[in-house]
Amino acid sequence: MIIITRISHHVPDANHPYGHARFETMGTLLLGSSLIVIALLLAYNYLTLVVTGSGNTLPAWPALIVALLSIISKEWIFRYTKKAGEELRSNLLIANAWHSRTDAFSSIIVLIGIAGSMIGFFWLDIIAALFVALIILKVGGQLVWDSSKELVDTGVEPEQAEQLKATLLSAEGIIDVHDLRTRRMGQDVLLDVHLQVGNTISVSEGHQIGEWAAQKLLSQHSFINDVIYHIDAEDDHKHRHQNNTVLLPLRNEVTASLTDSWPTMPTIEHITLHYLNNKVNVELFINNIDTTASQIEQELIKRNQQLQWLGTLKVWRN
Repeated sequence: MIIITRISHHVPDANHPYGHARFETMGTLLLGSSLIVIALLLAYNYLTLVVTGSGNTLPAWPALIVALLSIISKEWIFRYTKKAGEELRSNLLIANAWHSRTDAFSSIIVLIGIAGSMIGFFWLDIIAALFVALIILKVGGQLVWDSSKELVDTGVEPEQAEQLKATLLSAEGIIDVHDLRTRRMGQDVLLDVHLQVGNTISVSEGHQIGEWAAQKLLSQHSFINDVIYHIDAEDDHKHRHQNNTVLLPLRNEVTASLTDSWPTMPTIEHITLHYLNNKVNVELFINNIDTTASQIEQELIKRNQQLQWLGTLKVWRN
C-alpha cells in the first residue's frame, strides 16, 4: 500500500500526462477484492463448522480481553488513517481505514459471540462470525464498485455537474455551457467543456473569457484538477445532434470565390469571416473609392448567388 501511494503521488510525466492517481485506484480495487475473498473464506469456514458440528469449543475469558483490546486499537487506527487519508486526499488510505473499521466491527461481534458461548449459547459465535463476513463483504464490494466506476471514467453526480455548470455560467461573457464532461482521477476531477461566447468578438477575447471562467471554476471547486475548454460562437452541440454540420470553406477559398466572380472588384484590404448556422457571413473592408459600399454589396451578392455557403455579406469602406 505504501509503495502504491508513493507512486500515485508522482508528478505527471510523458507516459502519464494526467498524473498517476489511477495507481491508487488500482490499489483500492485490489484491497476491496481481498476483503471480498476474506469475507467468503470466513463465511465458508464457519458454515463448515456448523455442518461438521465442531464449533462448540468453549472460549476462555482471556479471549474477551483480547477482543476488547482489538476493538479499541482498530478503532483508533481507523480514525487516524481516515484523517490522514482526507488530508492527503488519498482514496487508498481512506479505503485502508475502512479495512481497520471492519476489523473493529468484527471484534465487537466476536466479543458478543465469545460472551454468548461462555454462557452456553454456542450458536451466537457462529452467527456473529457470519454477520462479520457480511459486513466485510459489503465494505469490500463498495470499494470495488467505486474503484471500477473510476477506472471506466464515470463522471460526477448530475447534481454536482449542475453546480459546475452554474459556476461557469456566472462568469462574465459566457452565454451558454454545453458538452460538460467529467472523469475522476483519485479524488480529483478532470473536466472538459464547451463555452459559448458572443459570435462577433475576437478570438483573443473569447480565449480570455474562457481563461477567466476556468480560473473561477478552479477557485470555487477545489476537487477540480484540470479544465479543458472549447470556445464556441454558437451551440455546436445542437448542430451535431441535428446531423447538419458541414465543413465550410476557409479564408483562401472564400476570398478566391469572391474575387473570381468580379475580377474588377476594388482591392480588399481585410476580410472578416463569421461561421454561424452553417453559413459564412462575410465582412469586406475595401479601399476608399467612388463606388458606395451598398452598391458593391449588391453587385457581390448578385454575382455569388450560387454559393450555398454564403450567408450575409457586408462591405465597409476604409
